[in-house]
Order: sequence, then C-alpha cells, then structure tokens
Amino acid sequence: MSATSPAEVDPTLAPDEITFLAKPWVTIVWNDPVNLMSYVTYVFRTYFGYPKEKAEKLMLEVHEQGRSVVSTGTREDMERDVQAMHEYGLWATMEKAS
Repeated sequence: MSATSPAEVDPTLAPDEITFLAKPWVTIVWNDPVNLMSYVTYVFRTYFGYPKEKAEKLMLEVHEQGRSVVSTGTREDMERDVQAMHEYGLWATMEKAS
C-alpha cells in the first residue's frame, strides 16, 4: 500500500478503517473508589457533550469493566482530554489505539 497525503483517502478502505487511521490515540477512564456513578456520567455529558444514554453506557463500562475508552483522536486531543478528566477528578490515561 502506498502512502497517501493527509488529504487523500484510500478508496478501498471502509469508513471504520478510515476513522481508525485518522484517529490513532484513545483516552481511557479507569474505575476508582471515589467518584459516584452519577458524577462520572455528569462529566462525560458536560465535557464531551455526550447524550445521557451514551454517557451512562460509558460510565457503566468504567464501573463494571474497570475502564472505558471515552474519546478517540490525535495525540494532542487525547492529551487535552486526559488533562480535563484529571481536572474533574477522574483517573484517565491515553494510549495508542490497537
């Protein structure tokens, strides 16, 4: 496969593959014994602008599975999201998407 410029997209890629290639970093929020589930939902709605249903789904992933990927994007965007989660008192990290 040949390299493409940022403005070009390989027409053989499915939309999910294009998104993956364009957004190689994720922000993960981890479960903690401090924050209430209602507060975590509030943070996801307030900071990310997620609708109530999505915010609650992500919060339940954090609570039941111990972690949830809450955003995907560039490294710089994920650094900003992790910092914001820390400012809200949540435990968050970022990593390269697998």
